[in-house]
Amino acid sequence: MKNAKNYLVIGGQSAIGQILGQRLADEGHSVYVISRNPVDAERSANIYHATLNILNDSLQSLDEFLPERLDGMVYCPGTINLKPFTRLTEDDFINDFKINVLGAVRIIQYIIARLKKADQASVVLFSTVAVKSGMPFHASVAAAKAAVEGLARSLAAEYAKSGIRFNVVAPSITDTPMAAYLLNSEQKVEASKKRHPIKAIGQPRDMAEGAYFLITEQSRWMTGQILHIDGGLSSLFST
Repeated sequence: MKNAKNYLVIGGQSAIGQILGQRLADEGHSVYVISRNPVDAERSANIYHATLNILNDSLQSLDEFLPERLDGMVYCPGTINLKPFTRLTEDDFINDFKINVLGAVRIIQYIIARLKKADQASVVLFSTVAVKSGMPFHASVAAAKAAVEGLARSLAAEYAKSGIRFNVVAPSITDTPMAAYLLNSEQKVEASKKRHPIKAIGQPRDMAEGAYFLITEQSRWMTGQILHIDGGLSSLFST
């Protein structure tokens, strides 16, 4: 494929990561997927997989796996740790911060030289609607995701002259395995739908399409932005 690019998807076995990776691969791009668990299924064309724990394993093992130039990276790992504030422990806050923020920091620092070799590279991180719209029981995850948004804006400013863009997708509840316990009954599903101005729950493809827009040249004049894909929850009053 002419103008084929190299993309890295962290957490590429997640529902969102799989859809995004497959779309990029179907368009002829090379997609390098890193996940904690090995892949049992046969690899799709243009998709290459490495098993690695971003937080605990040495990233130097990726030296031969990744190409010298990366055109973009999407960091999918996240947490949904909802508890009353008085039941949240220090370990809860530390764990949420490590997965959402420090994991992203580690991989970005490792690949930044590869991103600089692209004509224009793009990094996409994931936040949550709870950063903009205060929600009960979200203190730990919202604090971590607020740090993700701050990180993205800071890096967008620092690397603008290097041609590297940093943007964030901020979803509301999405029908993924990670959120399954929040949607495990008809009553919970209906209650969640009613909270959103668009009376529906987000689907993995909604978030994958947002990440696709931000990681590709379609958004080449966007950096330091938070893309809210949340059924209107962050900005509209629902009746």
